[in-house]
Formats: sequence, structure tokens, C-alpha cells
Amino acid sequence: MLYNIGLIHTSNGEHTIALEYYFPKLERNPFLPQAFSNMAVICYYVRLSPL
Repeated sequence: MLYNIGLIHTSNGEHTIALEYYFPKLERNPFLPQAFSNMAVICYYVRLSPL
């Protein structure tokens, strides 16, 4: 459920909020590669975004 909420926020461009859902999901299940991948994409996107 936390992962799906993170996906919704990611698709809406709400990256900081999405990360707030991905981190707890990974604490509960550290073997979820989709969450790691989505977090990496967010970090890459945020780093390339203009300030």
C-alpha cells in the first residue's frame, strides 16, 4: 500500500512526498527493487531540475 501511494505521488510530480512513502516501505520490506528503482529515478530527476 505504501508503495502504491508513493507511485501516485511520483506520477503527480510530488517527489518529496513520494519518498516519504518509499522509505517506510523499504523498512518493512528491504527487498523491493521497484521501490529502490523509483527512488533512484526521483533522486536523478530532482538533481537535474532547475532550482
